[in-house]
Amino acid sequence: MADDAMKSILFVCTGNIFRSLIAEYALKQFLGGAGMYAVGSAGIEAKPQSIHPLVRAQLLERGVDPSGHVQRKLSPLLLDRADCVVAMGRDHQAAVQRLFGVSAPLFNQLCFERDEPILDVHEALPDWERNEDLARAYVLSVVDHICDAIPHFAARLPHLR
Repeated sequence: MADDAMKSILFVCTGNIFRSLIAEYALKQFLGGAGMYAVGSAGIEAKPQSIHPLVRAQLLERGVDPSGHVQRKLSPLLLDRADCVVAMGRDHQAAVQRLFGVSAPLFNQLCFERDEPILDVHEALPDWERNEDLARAYVLSVVDHICDAIPHFAARLPHLR
């Protein structure tokens, strides 16, 4: 692909309704319609679900509007179109490699050079259903972490392939 051509970034998580969705829409908002990048997201499983109202509300509070989101399942076509595939967790990283033979760095690796996944709520809090306040706080912290990391991610965009 030529240097002046539009680059495509694809964020990958499990269901495409939480982590990858946040990264997609936060980056789109940060770029403000800059035509140099096509930004999307997809899920390894992407079973039909809607965005949790808490995630939607926190994004809207931060000025990020996910209302146009259409949940997508990861496919060879989506991967073929992507110049940069970004995994939100280690399981996504492994699945992209195993299923499609594509290497995908972790989001935190690209933003902060830290080999740390962004865990889903059930991974971070196995008994999350018993402690709704803790689960709520964790979900909000993930939204905030990804949104706060986007400027670091965007700073690396010219170097991503």
